[in-house]
This record gives sequence, structure tokens and C-alpha cells, in this order.
Amino acid sequence: MLNTIKYAVFTAAILHAGLATAADYAVIHAGRLLAEPGGAVVQNRTVVIKDGVVERVADGFLDGSAIGANADDTVTVHDLKNMFVMPGFIDGHVHILSESNPRGRLQRVEMSEGDLAMAGAGFARKTLMAGFTTVRDVGAGSSDAIFALRDGIAKGDVIGPRIFASGSTISVTGGHGDGTQGYRDDVAELLHQSGVCDGVGDCRKAVREQVRRGADHIKLTATAGVLSNTAAGLEQQFFEDELKAIIDSSHAMGRKVTAHAHGVNGINAALRAGVDSIEHGTYLDNESIRLFKRNGAFLVPTLLAGETVVEWAEDPESFLLPPQRAKALQVGPIMHDMARRAHEGGVKIAFGTDTGVSKHGDNAREFALLVNAGLTPMEAIRSATIMSAENLGMSNVLGTITAGKFGDIVAVDGDPLSDITELEDIDFVMKQGIAYKAP
Repeated sequence: MLNTIKYAVFTAAILHAGLATAADYAVIHAGRLLAEPGGAVVQNRTVVIKDGVVERVADGFLDGSAIGANADDTVTVHDLKNMFVMPGFIDGHVHILSESNPRGRLQRVEMSEGDLAMAGAGFARKTLMAGFTTVRDVGAGSSDAIFALRDGIAKGDVIGPRIFASGSTISVTGGHGDGTQGYRDDVAELLHQSGVCDGVGDCRKAVREQVRRGADHIKLTATAGVLSNTAAGLEQQFFEDELKAIIDSSHAMGRKVTAHAHGVNGINAALRAGVDSIEHGTYLDNESIRLFKRNGAFLVPTLLAGETVVEWAEDPESFLLPPQRAKALQVGPIMHDMARRAHEGGVKIAFGTDTGVSKHGDNAREFALLVNAGLTPMEAIRSATIMSAENLGMSNVLGTITAGKFGDIVAVDGDPLSDITELEDIDFVMKQGIAYKAP
């Protein structure tokens, strides 16, 4: 009996090994190829992707028989000879589980973890179809739902972009990121988030709790925010020792840290404490620019969020509450100038939209806003590819179409270097060698 079992196991191993040798090839015939944004656009190239990873880029248009595939391999050829081909885009600031709407405050107490995950699955699909093959989710009231969605996409059970998730935002009690503001005490108790902390020890524990739950990175709120329901201004909320405790604890656990920050004191305090990136950066000054460059930190300007909240605030029927409306009118109009000054000062800019404030699937509107703020179209594309990959710490597998990186590819039928709004209508989307949208 024992010999029979051993034989069955051995036979299964042989069969599995045989199946494992068959590869899946995706072959892209690219008429115009921007393989490394910031570099040259080349013509008539073939991109060969094997098992989801770029194997090589070759001159000319190779047919399926010329790529070295075996008889058992699957080869799919995508004809993009009339298209402009680029790496898949990365949005470094989304809230994939929700989308702002007049019922948002009610939905916080109506929707279960499952409801949030299902809503997020719908938003994730829209995001992928818009050409964003990777996103960084920077804070969800529900850690469980975001981690479930991330893992479901990674396993192929859900269609969406690759997600790097922070879990709950690290926030002070009553500050931006504490989603219990304005609710009755008993309701607030039910909505309590694991990232809310006060004091050095509490903040260290909050970071470690997010890591325990599966966070890929840590998001903190260094200052007050526009959409928090409190008239607390827009300045620093964590003390310096708390900021240092959060950032040092995150780095000790191998996690990058990004800080929501509008007010200049909070921006500079977070940068001095060693934060890896700043989200928004509305009131940055010359000292901020010096600290960004000294530390090699990134700015994620989220100009689309600024545009969106101003549109809401100027609408007489807006669902914004009075404190939110006042802050929106204060912040939104100055964000373009902030991005322009940062760019001129040599700050590294990574693409991020704060989508979830704006509508999912509209992420590419940020490109034109960046160009309006002084970036060239090439720099805007580079911000959503090479720079965002570096910001995530994932340059080894993301950001360019080169050998060894994931086969994440998008294409349009126009020329985005002449008209950046071409990127608002993506015609082809591939993530890790699988085409999800084609002409």
C-alpha cells in the first residue's frame, strides 16, 4: 500500500512538472513604443512577454513562430501597429473602497465590510480599464475590506489593478483620518479605527498594528484636511515626537511612510522626521523644497482632488458641510501654483489623484492638470510610471517596458506627447501579460 501511495505522488509530480513547462506568451506589435518614459519613442518594435513578465523588446514585428516558444506554449499576438504603447500607469493616491457622494456619511454606518469590498471591486475594474495597472491605496476606514480586495485581485479572483494598501490611516484622536467626527458617542465607538493614536507609545503600536494586519506601507495625517468634518484649520496635528515615532517604527518594520499634509509646518515637520513622501503639499515653501531634495522625498500633488472639491464648494446644492466648504475654497485654487513651484524647484513628483474624492476611472484627468502646472507631457507620463514605481519602492518590477519587469502595458491611438488628454481615453490595457481591454 505504501509503494502505491509513493508511486501516485511521484506520478503526480511528473505530470505537474510537465504542465509547468508550458508557457503563456503575449506578443505586442507596437507601432510607436515609449518603453522608458523620458527616453526616445521608437517605432516598429515587438514586446515579448512570457508568463506575465517582459522577456525582451525586439526590432521589427516578430511573428509567433519567431519568439522561441515551444509547441505546448500558448502564444497570443496583439496588433498595436497603429498605436502609441507605454508602460501601465501607477496612481499613488487612491481610496479604492469608496467614492464621495451625498450619502457618504450614512454609508459609513450602513455598509458592511463585505459591502465595501464589493464596491471596491467595481471601482477597481473602472480603474484598470482607465489604464492604471497599479495603485497605492492610502487609507481606508476598513482595513479588512481593502486587504481582502488586494488579495482577491492578486489571486485573479477579481479584475483590478495591483494594490499596495496601507490599511487604516494613522491619525490623532479627532484629527483628519479619524472618521468618527460628528457622530454620536455610541456610534463613534463602533466606527473606531485601529490607526487612531495619541502619544509616542500609542503611535508606535498603531503602526505595528497596521503591519500585523497586512499593510504594505503606512499613511499618516501630519495635518488637518479639507474633508474632515471639523473647523480645525489645515495645520500640523501630530507633535514632532509622535511623527518620529510613527516614521521610525514604520521603517523598522520595512515599510515606507507617506504623509497627508497641507499646512507648511506639518509638511516640514514630517520631512524633518524622515517621511518618504508627502501627499497634497498645498502650502509648501522654500524650506519644504530644500527638505524634499535633501531627503529624496516625493511630492504627490493630487491636483484632481483640488479641482474636484472646488467644483463641489461652488455648487449651491453641494453636499459639503460648512467646515468642508470653507476649506475647499481655501485649498483648491492654490494647488496648481504649489505644484509649479515644486517642479521648478526640482522636487521629485509622483502621480496621484486622491481618487475616491473624484470619480474612479477619471484618474487620467490628473495628467492635463500636471501639464497645466508646468510639467511637459513626457514628465507627466514619467510621473505615473518611473517616478511612481520609485515612490513605491518597486522599480525592479514596475515603471518601464524592459526585461524582467511585469508586462503592464497601455496604448492609445493618438500621440499623448502632442495632446496629453489622449490618455483620458485608453484603448488597450494589459496587466501582467493579460489583456483586459483591446481596440
